[in-house]
Amino acid sequence: MTASAVHIEPITPSTFPAWRTLRLRALKDHPDAFGASWEWYAGLSEADSQEHFASRQGPRSETWGAFADDGTLLGTVGIFCDSGPKQAHRAHIWGMYVAPEARGQRIGERLIEAAVAFARTIDGVLQVHLAVTSHNTSAKRLYERMGFVRYGIDPRVLIVDGVGYDEDLMILMLDD
Repeated sequence: MTASAVHIEPITPSTFPAWRTLRLRALKDHPDAFGASWEWYAGLSEADSQEHFASRQGPRSETWGAFADDGTLLGTVGIFCDSGPKQAHRAHIWGMYVAPEARGQRIGERLIEAAVAFARTIDGVLQVHLAVTSHNTSAKRLYERMGFVRYGIDPRVLIVDGVGYDEDLMILMLDD
């Protein structure tokens, strides 16, 4: 499989089941990388899971999948914007994940490109934020290649099995 054989498309109701399966895999395999836990998400009914997902979709938010030609979902990323009048200029990357068997093929870059391109179409959005577990050096390198810079560290933002994990806070200014 080549990166060109992968299509980046929004997650739709028909592709949501594949997205949910990939999300559960991400949460199980990397509990230190996501705020949600596998136990919590796996405990949601399909309807509740769809409702939770839908809460992050709309005119100022979107979630994409990286699909192989055979329809296999290989990766995902989402973006949402703050809505308050003083914070509506901020967009946030969430749920970034590429399955291990699909890594090294620029899929992560293409997903981030889709999210940033979407952010650029939203009136008034000036910056895109993300948080990445501080020890995830490969993800941080990806975000740096995409133009994100670290502006802080949030200590022990996640505690998994008694271990605290810091997150690097990163930003991409769209008006530079």
